[in-house]
Parts: sequence; C-alpha cells; structure tokens
Amino acid sequence: MIRIFNAPRELVFKVCTDPKLIPQWWGNRNRTLTVDKMDLKPRGVWRYIQKDVSGKEYVFSGTYQKIVPSERIVSTYKAFSGQELIKTYAFEETEDGTKLSDTRAFQTVEDLEGTLAAGMELGMRESMERLAELVDKVQMREPEQ
Repeated sequence: MIRIFNAPRELVFKVCTDPKLIPQWWGNRNRTLTVDKMDLKPRGVWRYIQKDVSGKEYVFSGTYQKIVPSERIVSTYKAFSGQELIKTYAFEETEDGTKLSDTRAFQTVEDLEGTLAAGMELGMRESMERLAELVDKVQMREPEQ
C-alpha cells in the first residue's frame, strides 16, 4: 500500500513511531488501540492490543529488525490469527511531500488469502486514512522550522 502525505518525511515518521499517537491512527475506527510495548530499536519488541465494541481483544506483535530514522522500519508482524510476516514501512521524500510504502511479505499464499479474507485490506486502508488526518492535524500544531 502506498500513500502520499503533504508533510515532511520526519513528521510522517514521527507520527508512525510515537506510541502516544499510534492509537489515534492504527487500525479500524470502530476499535480502540493500546500500545502495550514499543521498543523502537533492532530486536526491540512491539505489541498492540485492539478492542472492538463488544470488548473482544485482538493482539498484534512483532520484533523490529531494522530502523533507519525517517527512512525505513522493518519488523516481524504477528497478527491475532497467528500468521507471521515481515512488514516494511519505507518513507521517501517526493516533490509532493512524503511517500509511505507499507509492504508485507507473507510466508505462503494461503496466509495472504486468509489475511485478506479476515479484512486486513479494509483495516489498512482505514489506517492510512486516519494517519493522513493525524499527520495534517499534527502538522498544523507544529511551528514551521
């Protein structure tokens, strides 16, 4: 998934990695999110807990593999379904702002198909919409450098 943000790369990276901001954009609008763990460094662990309106919890977790500030985040990603994959966020400066590429490498075609059937595509689209809204809001609050 690719999205262009009308904001500097450093700001988009900050919003994507600030544990206080992540619950405001990650996942579906009709769920709440808690950042349970987030150690943003190679071999650091992350763990997010989503709750739906009925109180059912969905746990997502992984381990950071590589972090290049404002450029790239590579981590393992284990969804509540138990499937594990490699997730890469790449942040690239463009003349229009920042291009964020969210790439997921599944272990099998069946894992990909199962994840799509569970609604991951909708969740990713909604996350990107919410992220764009939050980037705009944060950008309006921060003074120009």
